[in-house]
Amino acid sequence: MAKLTECPCGSGQPYAACCARYLEGNESAPTAEALMRSRYAAYTLLNEDYLLATWHPSTRSAPLGLAQEIPAKWTGLEVKRHEQQDADHAIVEFVARYKVNGRAHRLHEVSRFVREEGRWFYVNGEVD
Repeated sequence: MAKLTECPCGSGQPYAACCARYLEGNESAPTAEALMRSRYAAYTLLNEDYLLATWHPSTRSAPLGLAQEIPAKWTGLEVKRHEQQDADHAIVEFVARYKVNGRAHRLHEVSRFVREEGRWFYVNGEVD
C-alpha cells in the first residue's frame, strides 16, 4: 500500500500524526470524535480489525467482510458536532461521502460512544 501523507479523516493533519497512532495500536483515541475519525480512516483503509476492536462488545457486528464487498471510494468526512454528554458518554454527528461504482452516496449518522476503562468505543448510530 502507498504511504499516506494526509490523514483520510479530513483533519488536514499528516496521517502519521493523526489516526495512524490509533489504527496501529500505539494509542487509544482520547475523545469520541477522534475515535469516530479514526474509524472513518479505518473504513478507507479496509482495516476491519480496528473497526471491530473499537466497536462496543454489546453491539458489535459480525465480521464486516469489507474485503469481499464492492469497494467504496471514500471521498470525505464532515463532523457536524461532537457532544460530550458526561465523562463517559458522547455523540458525534457526521456526514461521510463515498462512491460505489462511480455513483455518489452520503451517510449522515448520529453515533453514540461510551468510554470504559479509559477507552472509547462506538456503540451504535442513527442514520438520517
